[in-house]
Amino acid sequence: MDTSDDKKWKVLDSEYLFREPWLTVRRDCVELPNGNRIPQYYVLEYPDWVNTVAITRDKKFVFVRQYRHGLRCTSMELCAGVIEKEDASPMVSARRELMEETGYGNGKWEKLMVTSANPGTHTNVIHCYLATDVERLSDQNLEPTEDLSVHLLSLEEVKELLYNDKIMQSMHAAPLWKYLAMNQLI
Repeated sequence: MDTSDDKKWKVLDSEYLFREPWLTVRRDCVELPNGNRIPQYYVLEYPDWVNTVAITRDKKFVFVRQYRHGLRCTSMELCAGVIEKEDASPMVSARRELMEETGYGNGKWEKLMVTSANPGTHTNVIHCYLATDVERLSDQNLEPTEDLSVHLLSLEEVKELLYNDKIMQSMHAAPLWKYLAMNQLI
């Protein structure tokens, strides 16, 4: 497989159109390797994100249920969040998010995958972790803007959600499908 960077675009000009903590929009003028130009290519800058496939000692998957205003629906999701600048690593962020949002922690942790929501327009990646044998250690410690509930699901319930397109967040479905495939559960 060719892994050279001969397809890289040359940035001729770049301008920030909007800069807020949760949305930064940049417009680039780029030149493709073949010489063609795209005068207005829009890029969304985000910090890197984390999510965790967390499974308790009794084989229950830790999910959160919350409203998502973009699609105007309430959905089941993995515990997820932003990598904060003060976090020493993505795994530190994932552990922090799991504890804050669900009260679950400890267990055995490993990196499951790294992916991107949209490499065509997003600058960030998502670090996905697998945490097994997690246990409830405390109550949730939610931010004022968070309103979510914790749900423990069986493997069959998780598969039903996936098979019926009930996990709308693709960056949550991807690590779940990978976990199922790696463990020959599908």
